Amino acid sequence: MTTRHEVVIAGHRGDRRSVVAALTDEDPDVREAALGAARRLDLITINHLRAATEDPSVVVRRRAAELLASPQFVEPVAESLVLLLLDDHDASVVELAAWCAGEREEVSEPVLRRLIELTGGADDSLVRESAAAALGAIGDERGLAAIIAACADKPAVRRRAVLALAP
Repeated sequence: MTTRHEVVIAGHRGDRRSVVAALTDEDPDVREAALGAARRLDLITINHLRAATEDPSVVVRRRAAELLASPQFVEPVAESLVLLLLDDHDASVVELAAWCAGEREEVSEPVLRRLIELTGGADDSLVRESAAAALGAIGDERGLAAIIAACADKPAVRRRAVLALAP
């Protein structure tokens, strides 16, 4: 079994074989580190990210959301993976997926609708905050009502919503 440390070192040393093998390691921390190392070595593919979005581990799904923000992944398949992560059962994954959506140059109609829903209806305030910020970054007028409504939320969400109004 590979350790997380070994995978990180392999990613810095250019050991492509070890990094690719670690993507399917039994340890979720190793798989998560392997995703980062694969990105560093320009080995990451949409298929790796698809598998990561379906991973049982929260840390792996969060890393997948982070990597999907890359301009490298603009195809519709990547957008469907972002949408999948926006519906994750873990709030920390959803929060990062909302951030990812805000970092993308364009988002699909379903992603925009989901961000609007999350801004006003997510149980977790960090998710509402991240979704409001993403709507502001996207700048689509259809998100304006949700951002304005978020101005009446908890203080952290309100601050983010006010900032989201700037664009």
